[in-house]
Amino acid sequence: MTMPQTILITGAAGGVGGMLRHLLPAFGHRLRLADLVPVPNEPDALAFDLRDAGAVREAVRGVDAVVHLGGIALEDSFANILGANVEGTYHLYEAVREEGVRRVVFASSNHAVGFTPLEGRGLGGAGLIGTDILPRPDTYYGLSKVFGEGLAQLYADKYGVTTVSIRIGSCEPRPRTTRMLSTWLSPADCARLVHAALTAPVTGHTVVNGISANTRAWWDLAPARALGYEPQDDAEEFAAEVIAEHGELAPDGVDARLLGGDFTTVEPPR
Repeated sequence: MTMPQTILITGAAGGVGGMLRHLLPAFGHRLRLADLVPVPNEPDALAFDLRDAGAVREAVRGVDAVVHLGGIALEDSFANILGANVEGTYHLYEAVREEGVRRVVFASSNHAVGFTPLEGRGLGGAGLIGTDILPRPDTYYGLSKVFGEGLAQLYADKYGVTTVSIRIGSCEPRPRTTRMLSTWLSPADCARLVHAALTAPVTGHTVVNGISANTRAWWDLAPARALGYEPQDDAEEFAAEVIAEHGELAPDGVDARLLGGDFTTVEPPR
């Protein structure tokens, strides 16, 4: 596949979007940035609501691929999630179909499968969680990511839109908690993974786990590596400092029992 020249990034003002807008150009991509709010220090960025189908289509027009990060990134009311994450993602895929864009990288989440048990996972690579497990969303937010993956599959099968859905773990400059020693995705590795997803010679819909090469990983990175992703970072570099501050995971705690951690206990606003 020819490397995409122009990439639309939705959610470019967010945490992951901010990292990618600085790191992806080094891979040769030209970026078109968009968000609901102004993107800092980017006067040419587009500002629109994903619920506005016309604005979404205008943003998509003329790009080679889309990195879809836009939407609500934490738990919220069902009504808010429905508008921003479900309706908004539908508008994105419809615009992609209408404008003939052939590839989307969809920011899915570990919270699409957050109620997956962690028993037997841990150091040494035993029992790593693949991407072929059943959806087990832990929140309305996680449910919206299940919807997004389903929409990607529909548009791949019906309209030939190639999508790589990345179940992102914890994309932060550094791991802040003991759980993140397993789920961390460094900014640099995030850019490497998104670049691989944009350029890999694949068709259809591919789901991959999005973490760095963490010693304490719970997830199988084989599907991501098959795209050409070669992670360079490991959260173990920060383990001594993080554990000194937070301690090891309590075996009976939710962070050690369920993939989604404390998201499985969060109650949405009503």
